[in-house]
Amino acid sequence: MRTATVSRDTLETQITVRIDLDGTGKAAFQTGLPFLDHMLDQVARHGLVDLDIDANGDLHIDAHHTAEDIGITLGQAFAKAVGDKKGIRRYGHAYVPLDEALSRVVIDLSGRPGLEYNIDFTRARIGDFDVDLFREFFQGFVNHASVTLHIDNLRGINAHHQAETVFKAFGRALRMALEVDSRMGDAMPSTKGSL
Repeated sequence: MRTATVSRDTLETQITVRIDLDGTGKAAFQTGLPFLDHMLDQVARHGLVDLDIDANGDLHIDAHHTAEDIGITLGQAFAKAVGDKKGIRRYGHAYVPLDEALSRVVIDLSGRPGLEYNIDFTRARIGDFDVDLFREFFQGFVNHASVTLHIDNLRGINAHHQAETVFKAFGRALRMALEVDSRMGDAMPSTKGSL
């Protein structure tokens, strides 16, 4: 079973992430950041990943530490749950539209952290959420999941639509990369023999 529970406890945040990579898209969030919860729900539903995140952060300062540390803890849980990566597809990609917006996400479960992030949001905030924090979330995830992630919002006028297409595409790309490829058997999807 590809599951994990990871907790992170710092002076700024206390976070617990429970993940099942072979789930059905069930999700439960208590982060204090409703719009980020909405985006994480997209990842769970479109990635068919069961995801439970409890976070208590210093939101009286701002949302930065909480958003970043959720990304870090999710990345740690993902790395623990994915295991040795034998027999998986390794690569995943998805294009997702929502009305006028279109985003592309490509992921490689490479064992090497790398983020290419290209989103020109049309406004700085979605409700109370600072869109700069999406980059912090993804950077935290990438650094601790040890994946290469390319995120491109190709077009969009509505910032909510831009964000939603990115997170839906992220979920779909994860789902593809995590799929077990029956033709691989338990082979490692790398000429190096390890990831």
